[in-house]
Amino acid sequence: MGSSLLPSVTASSRIAVTALCTFWIFSELVAAKHAGITRHYKFDIKLQNVTRLCRTKSIVTVNEIPIIFGEWWKADTEKIISQALQTGGAPNISDAYTINGHPGLLYNCSAKDTFKLKVKPGKTYLLRLVNAALNDELFFSIANHSLTVVEADAVYVKPFKTQIVLITPGQTTNVLLKAKAKAPNSTFLMAARPYATGPASFDNTTTAGVLEYDRNPSATNTKSKNKKLPLLKPSLPVFNDTTFATAFVKKIRSLANARFPANVPRKVDRRFFFTVGLGLLPCSKNKTCQGPNNTMFSASVNNVSFVQPNIALLQSHFLNRSKGVYTNDFPANPPFKFNYTGTPPSNIMTAKGTKAVAIPFNTSVELVMQDTSIIGAESHPLHLHGFNFFVVGQGFGNFDPSKDPVKFNLVDPAERNTVGVPSGGWVAIRFLADNPGVWFMHCHLEVHTSWGLKMAWVVNDGNKPNQKLPPPPSDLPKC
Repeated sequence: MGSSLLPSVTASSRIAVTALCTFWIFSELVAAKHAGITRHYKFDIKLQNVTRLCRTKSIVTVNEIPIIFGEWWKADTEKIISQALQTGGAPNISDAYTINGHPGLLYNCSAKDTFKLKVKPGKTYLLRLVNAALNDELFFSIANHSLTVVEADAVYVKPFKTQIVLITPGQTTNVLLKAKAKAPNSTFLMAARPYATGPASFDNTTTAGVLEYDRNPSATNTKSKNKKLPLLKPSLPVFNDTTFATAFVKKIRSLANARFPANVPRKVDRRFFFTVGLGLLPCSKNKTCQGPNNTMFSASVNNVSFVQPNIALLQSHFLNRSKGVYTNDFPANPPFKFNYTGTPPSNIMTAKGTKAVAIPFNTSVELVMQDTSIIGAESHPLHLHGFNFFVVGQGFGNFDPSKDPVKFNLVDPAERNTVGVPSGGWVAIRFLADNPGVWFMHCHLEVHTSWGLKMAWVVNDGNKPNQKLPPPPSDLPKC
């Protein structure tokens, strides 16, 4: 069993509830950047045999506190995705979700594969939640304990209490857990299960860990120490509870004070409207595909399904050799208007291309992302590399450019790097393009990214030396 006794640090303690060490480091680096200090980390990365769900295979392990929200497949994941891309169908769903790499006691053959978290009565702990599941947003809760949300995507938020947290793939959420004043005569299940809105099948199971209280040995007699304590379970929403999901997301607001201001761009230089959703591609000749009428499933932004190039976009941009690699003609609007959340158009085939949007340094951008009902409406967690952005508005149905912008929150909107486009709805973000380079924006559902739901922003150099893209390192491997 995985377990961790959390050391106390004055009034509060910290543990990393994390899925990938890189996510955990990112939040630390953000804090270090603002504090003007440099942090150094040493990792012991090993290939190790582990057994889960009665199957053993080799995985990479890291010597950090590995509390993971992830997914587990018994089969080889590379083969799963390779087969899906060849046939144009969806990859096989996972066999389990995991917390800290452990499926938990609710799965068959997994009673010993349960993460245990020990806490001391009366202490307050900071839990760093990260969702590294490939294809599912997750609800998370700890039985009989409330959580106070204090940070999202490494940015402080107005604190609020909740029994349940919603977290999409790629997002991070820091919560305070206040342990009870006295060790109760119970143990508590911490559980996570999916929030799913799309038409495809999904892993509708629950991963679980156990929260235990550290008991004072001198105050515990032998009889009570050997007594098995009852295990209390949390109540999680049903898998498609969009009402809860919407209410939770709306509670996340920036601090917006003198020390931590919300620098929302008030003046907008460029406006974009992107549709995000699914579609179809024709099957290759003499092949059998798993999409409708022998087609292949695809995903797109503004009906462009992104084709991964063989040469790095950043390298091509820096060397000014984009010809034959990518083009800067990504459409600012959909190729044609339709009832995005109503009856789909008759032609739902997508175009293919390696296209980017090129904008000058320091451009203030407003982007509305609209879900579509093509094949099926679905929530899409969109992640933008290189920038934080402000979530100034969201709603259901089709975005109305004449009515919806007047309701935008420009005072204390959430500042994030990953946001869920609501199923059958839209979300509006603003950001300042002050980071030169080439930056991907993609759906954080791996299946949709594999199908092409991604694009790139090219931010050109500014005039000052510190506004220009630095050259690659001298030891960059040559292709």
